[in-house]
Amino acid sequence: MDFSVVAVAREDDSPVDEPLRVAALADRLGFREVWAGEGPTWDAFVLAAALGRVTERAALTAGPVPVNVRDPYTLARGAASVAAVTGRSVGVALGTSSKRVVEGVHGLPRTRPAAALARCAQELRGLLHGAPGEPVVPGSPFVRRLPPPGGPLTVAAFGDRAIEAAVAHADRLLLDLVSPEQVRDLRARMTAAAERAGRTPPTLAAWLPAAVDPDPESLAQVLGSIAGYLTVPGYSDVFVEAGFGEAVELAASGADRATLVRALPAAAAATVGLIGDPDTVRSRITAYAEAGLDEIALVPATAGDPAGERTLTALAPS
Repeated sequence: MDFSVVAVAREDDSPVDEPLRVAALADRLGFREVWAGEGPTWDAFVLAAALGRVTERAALTAGPVPVNVRDPYTLARGAASVAAVTGRSVGVALGTSSKRVVEGVHGLPRTRPAAALARCAQELRGLLHGAPGEPVVPGSPFVRRLPPPGGPLTVAAFGDRAIEAAVAHADRLLLDLVSPEQVRDLRARMTAAAERAGRTPPTLAAWLPAAVDPDPESLAQVLGSIAGYLTVPGYSDVFVEAGFGEAVELAASGADRATLVRALPAAAAATVGLIGDPDTVRSRITAYAEAGLDEIALVPATAGDPAGERTLTALAPS
């Protein structure tokens, strides 16, 4: 199993500069890659450049970035720019995000997201590998001046069409907040899609919340990240099957995050993550590996554990 660290994932109440501390610690502990997620607070490429300033070795990945809000050239230019100023390998992760973000924050239509994902991934893959002296885009009079960023193309996928796009164009397929059972199902779907396309499957990674020996604040933070998924098809069923149907019904009624966090028992945090004492977490990692996961991108709880130090230290590469 490979491990990386997500400096910032979903929006929460953490200090806005906490990702810098998470990244610096992850780099110091020897994690090979740090992710700079994008949301209403942080621009992924600006954050990735900042993370490069506080780390020494870790490769960087920006995103997932919603494909409906940026064109492929902007994404490739952003990655190459970060690589140029940090001297690191920089990858790009793509996703479809949600209507709440694309339309509610950016004011742009989230139309045909699966088709937009496939189109962006296809175009971006070529742009990420362009060499200096070539046109910045095919047919342009402007030429590239920066080397390619050198990192992988990652596609966040859950539905069948997104999985097909990842298989066709990505180096890595990314899942988010999944149980081992979901990993097993998604691995099978990815493998089947690759067989149909006559391609080698990409590696399979997942962002997983992590809290070793969590205190109540850490648990509340993880439960807050789960709350937004209680009404998402494919996720709601997992929580119902795990015995949290009451919280799912409450979410469907429109309850806010604070209400849902109070309604979710602590055990819900372990349904889609690495939560518990060290032995429990190690056992859970084994379950994910046996289900077919290649990489765990740790999303450390930082509430009650600044920079996720307790968790990242416990799970650091040996």
